[in-house]
Amino acid sequence: MKRNQLKDLGLDEDQIKAVMDLNGEDINNAKSGNDAIVEENNALKAQIAERDKDLKNLRKNAKDNEELSNSYKELETKYKRDTAELTSKLNQTRLTSAVDRALSASKVRDTKAIKGFLDMDKVKLDEQGNLSGLDEQIKEIHQTAPYIFDEGTKQNYEPNNGTPATTDPIQAMVDVFKK
Repeated sequence: MKRNQLKDLGLDEDQIKAVMDLNGEDINNAKSGNDAIVEENNALKAQIAERDKDLKNLRKNAKDNEELSNSYKELETKYKRDTAELTSKLNQTRLTSAVDRALSASKVRDTKAIKGFLDMDKVKLDEQGNLSGLDEQIKEIHQTAPYIFDEGTKQNYEPNNGTPATTDPIQAMVDVFKK
């Protein structure tokens, strides 16, 4: 903002001075905020440089000190092994949980009993949590061992076009001749 622009808007000298003072305060506040951010940024960069320097010194000392280097390698190997084991256990838990949910959705009476029939090597779990290889096995087991599945209560067989059978055969013959 320039004085000439304010003068063209019809402001007198006192008004122009007041506007310029307010504008100057805003600019100074913005500069001080920016200066604080720049100072913080420089301090953080210095800290990162200091840490990088410390890490380089630590690596150098670790190379010089064979015992420390071996200890570092052992810890790194142990960390990788433990991470792999935990990842494997976590994936197995996810697979087991997904299989249990799928079996419950298939109305299996006892999930532990049916797992003896399943070939778990063929069952895979993808990243989205979808199972593959289980549905085919469930269908096959349903055909060969339907007693494992809860299909609800079956209705009794009702002969004679849906009318219940009479329990007295003599009365049934009498009823036939009456017609």
